[in-house]
Amino acid sequence: IDSVDQDGVPFASYAPFAADDRSFYVVLSDIAVHGKNLLQESRGSVLLIEDEDAAEELFARRRVSYQIRAEAPEVNSAEWSTGVELLEERLGKMPRMLSELDDFRVFRLHPVSGRYVKGFGAAYALAGGLRGQASVDHLTDGHRSRRKGGENSGEKNESHDIEANRKQNDSHQAA
Repeated sequence: IDSVDQDGVPFASYAPFAADDRSFYVVLSDIAVHGKNLLQESRGSVLLIEDEDAAEELFARRRVSYQIRAEAPEVNSAEWSTGVELLEERLGKMPRMLSELDDFRVFRLHPVSGRYVKGFGAAYALAGGLRGQASVDHLTDGHRSRRKGGENSGEKNESHDIEANRKQNDSHQAA
């Protein structure tokens, strides 16, 4: 999770989460930097990324990032209860225990826009929410090599390697 303070200084940290079809939920302390930040400035971002051990290529790990708007539902409201239940279902008893402390809040993180990357040359712009509610547009601005390589120069043209990797990723996804 990434947030900004009142001066616009960014802060990135880790937060266990749960999600429904519309939003992410986290439980954060008012003492934590990102808890303070999200109370002052609702804009932020989240990043979900493939584990390094599972990635075929570390420079092209699958990932999705969202620009979000955060809100802290009133304690014991229906939305607060939904967040606590989802967090408890996914993460065990700790989120409920934390949510019962005075200095912890449930935050609902609404995705505004995002980007899904599944490999080189395979990036997609997301708009409108999570899972099935988002519109998806394939980004076609590709990577280009700085080198002026060609078959006569003896240099390898990296843009062909990247395009081949993208096509290989697409064929694996289709299978």
